[in-house]
Amino acid sequence: MKRLPAEWEPQDAVLICWPHEKTDWAPHLNEAEAVFMDIAQAVARFEKLIVVVPDELCVRTKLAARGVNMANVALYRIESNDIWARDFGPITICEDGKPVLLDFTFTGWGGRFEAGLDNQITARLHAAGALGKTPLRTVDLILEGGSMESDGKGTLLTTAECLLNPNRNAALNKTEIETRLAAELGIRKFLWLENGWLSGDDTDAHIDTLARFCPDNTILYVKCEDPADEHFPALRNMEDELKKTEGYRLLSLPWPKARCDRNGNRLPATYANFLIINGAVLVPVYNDPPNDACALATVKKAFPGREIIGIDCSELILQHGSLHCVTMQIPKGVL
Repeated sequence: MKRLPAEWEPQDAVLICWPHEKTDWAPHLNEAEAVFMDIAQAVARFEKLIVVVPDELCVRTKLAARGVNMANVALYRIESNDIWARDFGPITICEDGKPVLLDFTFTGWGGRFEAGLDNQITARLHAAGALGKTPLRTVDLILEGGSMESDGKGTLLTTAECLLNPNRNAALNKTEIETRLAAELGIRKFLWLENGWLSGDDTDAHIDTLARFCPDNTILYVKCEDPADEHFPALRNMEDELKKTEGYRLLSLPWPKARCDRNGNRLPATYANFLIINGAVLVPVYNDPPNDACALATVKKAFPGREIIGIDCSELILQHGSLHCVTMQIPKGVL
């Protein structure tokens, strides 16, 4: 019997991968590190933090100087291409009541970016003892953690744009993808969204940028109410799809004001990219006071018993991701 836990279930740790000068973060490395220190400080208040680093002493010194609870921090020097732990990190299932780590193939979102080092991180962490004695299983399937949402009860929420994209598993059709995920993850019901996207997104519409499962049969989703915005038609259609799913309470997240890079290209700012941890939810904010406040209040409705912590992710979206994208939860029992 296999089961893919929901993110809000008890956790042992959160995994992150530190930005460094050999990545595209080099021009604004200090700003990116500041965001990571915010994330580290928040996570380490509640649970352990596993950090993949280019230089252990340097990162340890910075975290300690920031006042991070270092008793909850473990650093591992492992080479990386980038920072997107959500998509190359281990996916944990429960198998006959015990945790098992799955290491799927990561190809840099369909070969868009070099990912050879990142694809090895889970195996190297396991070999280093960072993931306890929990068994690790390599799965011959391209799959990213940000592309799927689990309710912990056998239902998977995902997008057709990503999982059925020919740049991932071209030889497999929809039925075959469902069969594989049912076998590997214990999925019994699939909710496929055919609509929804974010300009500037490199992931082919990862679900964690659009709609998220929450406790008590709740789905938080992004909603655009500006008919002049390029996203309006697709997100309205996505909302219609969600309304057709039976048995869910729907809560809409606000649409942040448009953010662009120095060349005028739209960046994928979204409030759906939040991270659920023990006792708290970390929510990306974008220096957009009215919408930031509304997003925090809406997330609180879905998680009334948890502390809601805003993390300014304005720097992260410069490289087309946000808070959930740079983190991966490690469920309770793994360590």
